[in-house]
Parts: sequence; C-alpha cells; structure tokens
Amino acid sequence: MAAVQVAGSLPSEQPREAPREAIPERGNAFRRLSARLCALRPDDSSSARTEIHLLFDQLISENYSEGSGVAPEDVSALLVQACRLVPLNQNHLVSKVSQLIHHLLNRLQVIVDEQHLDFLLAYTISAIHQCSSWTHMEILQALAALVYCNGSKCQKYLPELLGKTGLLMKLSDLAQSDPEVRRAAVHCMANLCLSVPGQPYLEEPYQNICFQAFLTILQSPKSSDMDDITFCMLLQNALKGIQSLLNGGRMKLTQTDELGALLAVLKKFMFHGLPGLNIEMPTVLYPTPLPQYDGRTPIKPQQSESSASRPTLKKSKVKPKKIQQGEEEEKESSGEIEAASVTGTGRVNLHEGNTWSPSSLGVQSLPLDGSGAAGKDGVSSPFSSSSWKRVSSSESDYSDAEGGMQSKMRSYQAKVRQGALVCFLSTIKSIEKKVLYGYWSAFIPDTPELGSPQSVSLMTLTLKDPSPKTRACALQVLSAILEGSKQFLSVAEDTSDHRRAFTPFSVMIASSIRELHRCLLLALVAESSSQTLTQIIKCLANLVSNAPYNRLKLSLLTKVWNQIKPYIRHKDVNVRVSSLTLLGAIVSTHAPLPEVQLLLQQPCSSGLSNSNSATPHLSPPDWWKKAPAGPSLEERSVSSPKGSSEPCWLIRLCISIVVLPKEDSCSGSDAGSAAGSAYEPSPMRLEALQNDRQILCITVLLGLNDSKNRLVKAATSRALGVYVLFPCLRQDVIFVADTANAILMSLEDKSLNVRTKAAWSLGNLTDTLIVNILIFFGKEQCSPGAPPFGNFAFFLILISTFLIRTAMKVRWNACYAMEMLFKNPALPLGTAPWTSQAYSALTSVVTSCKNFKVRIRSAAALSVPGKREQYGSVEQYARIWNALVTALQKSEDTIDFLEFKYCASLRTQICEALIHLLSLASASDLPCIKEILELNGNMVQSYIVQFLKSGAEGDDTGAPHSPQETDQMVRMALKHMGSIQAPAGDTARRTIMGFLEEILAICFESSGSQGALPGLTNQ
Repeated sequence: MAAVQVAGSLPSEQPREAPREAIPERGNAFRRLSARLCALRPDDSSSARTEIHLLFDQLISENYSEGSGVAPEDVSALLVQACRLVPLNQNHLVSKVSQLIHHLLNRLQVIVDEQHLDFLLAYTISAIHQCSSWTHMEILQALAALVYCNGSKCQKYLPELLGKTGLLMKLSDLAQSDPEVRRAAVHCMANLCLSVPGQPYLEEPYQNICFQAFLTILQSPKSSDMDDITFCMLLQNALKGIQSLLNGGRMKLTQTDELGALLAVLKKFMFHGLPGLNIEMPTVLYPTPLPQYDGRTPIKPQQSESSASRPTLKKSKVKPKKIQQGEEEEKESSGEIEAASVTGTGRVNLHEGNTWSPSSLGVQSLPLDGSGAAGKDGVSSPFSSSSWKRVSSSESDYSDAEGGMQSKMRSYQAKVRQGALVCFLSTIKSIEKKVLYGYWSAFIPDTPELGSPQSVSLMTLTLKDPSPKTRACALQVLSAILEGSKQFLSVAEDTSDHRRAFTPFSVMIASSIRELHRCLLLALVAESSSQTLTQIIKCLANLVSNAPYNRLKLSLLTKVWNQIKPYIRHKDVNVRVSSLTLLGAIVSTHAPLPEVQLLLQQPCSSGLSNSNSATPHLSPPDWWKKAPAGPSLEERSVSSPKGSSEPCWLIRLCISIVVLPKEDSCSGSDAGSAAGSAYEPSPMRLEALQNDRQILCITVLLGLNDSKNRLVKAATSRALGVYVLFPCLRQDVIFVADTANAILMSLEDKSLNVRTKAAWSLGNLTDTLIVNILIFFGKEQCSPGAPPFGNFAFFLILISTFLIRTAMKVRWNACYAMEMLFKNPALPLGTAPWTSQAYSALTSVVTSCKNFKVRIRSAAALSVPGKREQYGSVEQYARIWNALVTALQKSEDTIDFLEFKYCASLRTQICEALIHLLSLASASDLPCIKEILELNGNMVQSYIVQFLKSGAEGDDTGAPHSPQETDQMVRMALKHMGSIQAPAGDTARRTIMGFLEEILAICFESSGSQGALPGLTNQ
C-alpha cells in the first residue's frame, strides 16, 4: 500500500541544507543502499552490527529532498527492514535506526502508510519500554515523524500512548527529569492531533486528554533545569497541538473556564520575550461585557508615542542568504495563519528608564509569509531613516558566540508569539462572535496612554514587535475580530461629552474605535515591510466597514483618507490594491456622511504630494492627479449635475486604471479593486456626472464584464449590481437588459467568487424590477396600449428565468415581482405569449423549491388572478391545479429542520389558492378537478378542514384570515359551482360540490352546533 507524499515538511528540527545534486543520482544512491540493507539478515555478530552501522550512516548522510525520485513506499519498506535488523537490546543501533526514521521521513516528506505504520509503531513503543533512557530522545523523534498526520491510524496504540499511564503522558509530565525528552513527548502528542482533510479526527476523549496536557504545559512555569530555547520549543509544540485540535479536530470550547484558561495563556505568550514587557496574567480570563470601574490614578505619559514606542537604531545591512536555523524553522510555520481570539486583562510593567539598544532589539529579519499571495519578500532594505523603523541585527552578531545565541533566542521567542497568535486565530473561528466580544477589552485597546501601566493589546504587538511576521499575525487576528463586528460596534457613541461617575459601555466601545484608528495609522507610518503594510491596510478596511461613524465624532475618516492616499502609488501591487479597497470602504459607509462628501470634493492633488518619509517607493504621478483647470472641486456642488464638469478624482483614478494600457506597475488586481471601489453607493451619486461621463462609466463596466481576469470580473459584477439600483438607470430598459445579460453570464462563470458577486447583483436586479413594476403597474392604472408591454414582457421572461436558476433570495424576489405584476388589471395575463412561461416557472417552484418561504410566495402569486381567463387554457389551469395539489402533498417533505416551522404557513397558502381556483373554475375545468380529487381527495380534504378550523396563519404573504373568513371562501366556491351550467349526465360538478359540502359539514359538526348546516340545500 503506497504511502502518501505531502507538500509540507514534518514539524521537526531541520537538518543542514543539502547541496544540489542531480535527482537521478540521489535516487540511485538510495536504491543502491536500500538493496544492500535488504540483502542483510538478522545477525548478532560484531561484524554484522558494524556493517549495519555503516549502512545507516551512509543513508543518513545522503542528500535528500522532495522530488528526489524516491518512492514513499520504498522509504517505508526500507525502515521496516532496518528495524527488523536491529534487536531492542542493542541501544546504540536502536538510537541509530531512530535517527534514520526521523531523518528520512523528515527530509523526503513522507507519511508512512497504514500497513508499515503498524509495525514501526509497535517497534518504537517497545523500544521506549526496553531501551536505556538516553535513547528516548531519538526514539521519540522517530515516533513523532511516524504519527505525523497519522493520528486516525493509530487507534490501536492510543491507550498505550495517551491513556492514564500512557507513555506520552508520563514522559510529558512535569515530573519528567529530562527536559529534552519532555519536549519530544509533547511534540509526539502535537503530531498525533494533526489531522488530514478527509480522514477521521482523533477521538473526542483523546482530544480532551491532549488539550488538558497542552494547557497544563502552557500554564506551568519554566523549570530550573530547562534552558530558554528548549522551553520555547516546548511552548511551540503545545501551541501547535491546541491549534491542530481546534482546526482539524473541530474541538469546541463550550465551558467558560476552559475557554478563559486558554485565552489567559494565549495572551501571556503573545508577548513572550517581547523586549521591555513583563506580563502577569491570571489563570483564567472571564468575559467582561461591561467595563469595570478603574480606580487607578492616571499617569502622565513620559514622552510622546512617536518617540517612545520605537528606539532609534543604527542601520545595518542584512544578507538574505545568511539564514539561521531559527529562520528555517520559521518557514515551516509560514502561510495563512489560522487561529483564534481570546480575552482577559493582563497588566504590563514597562521597565522605566530602560533604553532599547541594538543588542536588545537586534533580531535578524525573518522571511514573511512565503506561501502568501505576496510571495517571499523580506523586510525592505535599505531602511528609511525613520527612528520607528524596525531593523535587523548586524551580520557581525553571528561572528560572536554570545551575539549569535541572543539572536537565536529572539528568533525562538518570536516563533512562540506567532504560535500563540495562530492559536488565537483558531480559537476565534471555533467560538461564536457573541462569546468572543465578551473578551473584547482584553485584546483591544481603549486608552492612548502607552507610557503608563496598562492592559496590553494586539496593538502593542503591531507597534512594538521587532518581527514583521509577528506584526502581520497580530493584524490578521485583529482583522478576524473586527470582521462581522458591525452589530457589536453599533452601540458606540461619543458625539457628546460624558461627565459621569462611570464610563458607559457605548463610550468605552467608541474609545476603542478611536484608539484602533490612532494605532493603526501610527503603524501605517512606521511599517517597512510590504506584506505587513498590506495587513495594516486590510485591517483598517475591516474597521471602516464596521464602525458606526454616524455615532462618532468627526475626523476619523478624514485622517484615514488623507494618510492612505499616498499608498495608491506604492511600488507593491498588494499595497495598492488594499489601499483602493480601503478607499472603497470609506465611500461605502452606509449613512450618507457629510465628511465623506467633503473628502470626495477635495482637489485631486490634495494629499498626494505627501513627502513623509514613511511612504516609500511611490511610482511617478499619472494624468489623473493633475488638478483640473478652472474652479476647484471644493467650489462645485457634488450633488448637482449642473455644478460639476469634472468627476471626483477617485473616479478618474479608477477609470484610468481600468481603461489605460497596462503598465508594469499595474495588474488585474488593481483593475478589479478599482472597479469595486469607484462604483460603490456613495454621497456622490452617478447623477452628479455629466451625461457623457455616465455613459463612459457604464460602457467601461459592461466591457469589463468580459474580462478574463476573475478579480476584475467579480468586481464588475458587483458594481453592476450597485448601478442597477440608481434611479437614473433603473428605468433605462436597455441598461437593465444589458445588466441582466451580463449577470446571467457571470452566474455561469467557473470562478466561485464571480458567481457569488453575480448572485448578489441578481438580487439587486430583481429589486429594481419590482420597483419598476410598482411604478408602472401598481401606482398607475394604465390602459393596455399605454405602458411598454414589450419591455415588461422581457422582464417577465427574465423573472421566470430567475425563478429556476438562481439563489433563494433572488427566487423570493422574483415570486414577489410576479405577484405584483399579476395584480395589475391592465396586464394581458392569460392571452400574452409569456403567460405559459410565467405559470410554468411558478408551478415548478411551488412543487420543488427547497426553501418553503419561496414556495409560500409562489403559491401566493398563483392565487392572485381574479378572472378565469387570466389562468389561460384548460390545460394550463389543470397544470396549476395539479401542481398545487402536489405541493400540498409534499408540504412536509424536507430534510432541513429549519423549514418545518413554515410547513403550516405553506399549507395555508396552498389551500387558499386551491379554493380560489375552484371559485373561478369553468365547466370545461371540472373533469380535471374531479380526476385529481378522486386520487387525492382525502388528503386535500383533511388539509382544507384544518385550514378552516384554524384560520390562515400569519406569514410573509399578508395578514391572517379569521375562521369566519375562510369559511366564507369555501361557501363562495360552493356557490360558484352551483351556478355552473354543466352538460347533462356530467358527474364532475356533483362530485366537486359534494367534496365542498362534506368539508363544511365536518367543520360544522366539529364546532358542536346542532341542526342543519346553514347555507346548504340538497340538490
């Protein structure tokens, strides 16, 4: 059985870098040595042991790498053969074969298949039991490599490994005398918790055992016999274990004490080794939804933040090729971090008078996210002269033994901080937002006094951490907290001065929002890494999208606006794209804000000539920045089309990006972001542009919808969805038709992002159609020749298409649009050629749509026509009647528990539609009604009786009916049947009338009344 080869490296110490060789030569060497090893037989002689030693040394010393031509199954077979040749009483050989297992699996990145895994696990576990304690370190390293991503295949050995007296539990215990063995045992446990998608997770009891073990390790202080680097590695393994349980194991933190304990240690180690901080944390953090009164006397800041939060360091050159072991291990954990957020209040003591020197902050620059979209881009060098810039340690540090050890120590401490942040992000994803926001004050700052004792926060890391990767991790965590926080932040309010004995919760949240703005803008100025800079801007965009600026004091958006404008010319494309996204978030604030309107009226050159040294690498200015001739934009009225002859500079910028020829500094991402930014609803509406500019914007958008770049196409689809809501365009039939065609094309795109944006726009398009229908048919009683029926015929066909092909919200809107159309008496319903398609779409939805609210709305639309001829031919009427009966029969057929609450409302609406159809039936319709009642009469009768007894329940179609009203509906239908002139000998009418009379009789008897049923006569 072949083993699985994975892309990621095994989480163990990295061997020294191998020189490059030809792949066939490396593969041949492995096969040659493997053949020699397989030819040996177990022999306890001295010469045999010597030969095995030599073969193991040769196999270990070979240079291997992924893709070296060595098959995973060959590696597994060789390791099994090696173990068979080594008896457990030979300690030195057991140690050597353990090194071979660890080395080959790590370097060749092989996950052992289940067939060979069983033998190798049994061998290593027995070796720990029988061999001397000095071999345990190597054996545990081999065990960690074997169980990596194989936790679900180790079920047979889990009691022996993780039971109460299990090997790993004993070796990872605080009582373990050898710190390296303890660290290796925790490493094994972390690898056991790591799961592969598609494979079973570790069983829940063992998940809980491992979680408590990891948590205990994180809560325990460093023992006196453990050095700092080993302690850091121990912490990293415990954090990776918890992260794996939260991510792959889908472990849920439901207990407050359990979550609080985890958040306490995560906050503690988020700042592990950060220069100048000494944090004391409680054992458990508890949620604090309301701020507690703080009786501390405010301490005057000793110096301004701009000079206190960053030291002035001497610039030094860094050679990127000189990578230490710490950085190599950092690459192993690079990538999009997955972690969770936690809460609590930990006090930090700033060492007063402690000046940060190059020796205390000289951490070598670490590679950022090597697997991210931005690529492997290190810290920008040479650095700016700004005293806030983080700098790397000099190369000369590594020539000195003490300096090299200090730098290595800082690298390991940084990885502990990153591991805690990654685990925090996983925690955020595993708990509900309402639970997370209970810990808001533990991680989000609400005071600007950075020079005084305070509660440290994520912004402390963003502003003070010397590692760019750690800063990026902290910003990703902050973004995850801010995402979807609009409802939570909506309580913020600081438009008036509060002078009270306590701080209201709304004021505290407003203070947090202000402090986030301030700190993120400070970080923006100070940042030198393009990747971290991108994260800062994305975090600002998340903040802007969720903050309630209409309840906050002015100037917050202005500060963000003015400071971000220079970055739209940054050399890094990701910075430019995120800057445009942030500008789009600003102009998309929901409440029309005068502050944003004034910002859009600023001259094009305002803020773009910023000479701040913290905005490096700006490309040459383009044509759109040139200020227009004549009066400035401040003197023109944005809201008046006549008062403005030039569009806003942001519109001009976005048009230039998507229209002008592509340059080296531009990309499809720029164009996509520009399309999404410029065309959001904003105080400056499209009406403010001249007619030719409007046509240009529309033409550009419709043309971009055919772009091969998926980002551009997705942004264009969304922009079209915004445009179709504008009053000046929604009544333009040609534009609506073009937009509908573009959206329908995008719904067929291969990209999920494009289809998602198109579905959102489709909802807006149906809203526009409903508005048009209400305008033309609801408010105005038009004669048949007055309204543009050709155009609305197109709309009806389009709506019919929406009913079948699109998302549930769009289907509901389409049903509602159809219902509104049917209510117009001037519509040629029943005779127009599109009647058949409209009814076909509605009957399909009422019988088969998974969403019951959509079914209810379609049944309501089918019961609207007030004349028999509006239902069309006899065949069409029969199809509608049959569809409603089928829908009634399937009214409880759903696998979604959430839909059951709508079952009664659906049956009510269908019964009302059936009775309505009976009250309009003609003589030629009766045979088909009789045929269906003969097959399903009892079922229909029982539901109509239930409908009459309870009355129509309230739903989304209108006000409920009383039992008297529903009873009258049936009597009207019965009266209509009695008035139909049926042919002699026809029994259909008598059958239907008997059906209705029996329904009324059942209801009359169940009411307890005596005497004859009123209103009925024997015929």
